[in-house]
This record gives sequence, structure tokens and C-alpha cells, in this order.
Amino acid sequence: LESSGVQEYLKKLSPDRFDDIVAMISLYRPGPMEFIESYIKRKHGKEDIIYLHPMLEPVLKETYGITIYQEQVMQIAQVLAGFSLSEADTLRWAIGKRKRALMKSLEKDFIEGCKNNNVQENQAVIIFKQVETFAGYGFNKSHAVGYALIAYQTAYLKANFPIEFMTASMNYELNNTDKINKYLEDCKSMN
Repeated sequence: LESSGVQEYLKKLSPDRFDDIVAMISLYRPGPMEFIESYIKRKHGKEDIIYLHPMLEPVLKETYGITIYQEQVMQIAQVLAGFSLSEADTLRWAIGKRKRALMKSLEKDFIEGCKNNNVQENQAVIIFKQVETFAGYGFNKSHAVGYALIAYQTAYLKANFPIEFMTASMNYELNNTDKINKYLEDCKSMN
């Protein structure tokens, strides 16, 4: 979370729970970046949270109706289309690897499964297209949690033990003058 862009978004977001950091790590990437402003507005009640189907609310509630994680893509396939966990994982994999023939077959199964769960076909088609878009760049939540934990611990150390933290950081990067210069600038800004 060192770049100025993600720091600006975090200021707007005002994270008040660990999951906000996890979400920002997952959103601040090519593709999902376009949803950051919407995520922030929805968190602060400045934009309506919209679910394309009421059955999606339990899956997308924690991310304010925005599909962010690969696990959510899999849950959508399970909840709406009745996919098994294995089938949902195959869908996630096929979309992520852009396996067009397999995706087409799974799209048909998805739509049929949705119809069997009383989801209208036109809704199922729209939801599948959205799932397909998100799955193409969706981030694995467990990876994001690991990164967020390290970011949180690092921020804590930097805020509460700045001298020790900056000393350790500079010692670690002793042979990288670019990093040393950045750390020196950080030290100056922190007095």
C-alpha cells in the first residue's frame, strides 16, 4: 500500500475494518480499479447497493454488491446455478484462463441451473456476463488477506515504532539506493 494512488483511495475509504484493507488490495489492480470509487461510495452510503438477484445478497454483502474475489464467483455459481464446488472451481479456472469452449459449455449449464432455481433466463445471462468479467481479473481472497495482514502489521510498526521500523527497512535495502532515498524522504516527512 505504498503507492500514492492506493494511499489516496484509502484516505477516501477510511477503513474501519480489516476487510476494507483486504478489498482495497484486491481492487487496486488493473481491471477492478474501475470499481474502487463505487466501493467507497457504497461503503459510505453515497451510492445504492444493487444486487442483480436477491440470492446474491449473502454472497456480495461484505463487498457492497461488488464482485471482487474469485471465491465470490464460485459462490455465485453454487447459489444461483446449483453448481457443485468442483464445477464452480472449473468455471473460475476456465474464465481466468480464457478457455472459450469450456466457458461456453459452462455458460449453458449456468443458465440452465439458474432457470431451475427460478432465476429468469435474461437475468441469468446478465449475471453470467458479469461473473465472466469479474472472474477474468478476480483476486483470490486468501492471498489478499495475507497481503493485508502484512500491510497492517507494517503500518502498525511504522506508526508506533518509527525509528526502529525505518532503521530495519533501510538496513534491509542497504544495496538499493532508490529504496534508501525513498526511506530517507519518509524519515524527513515523519520528522
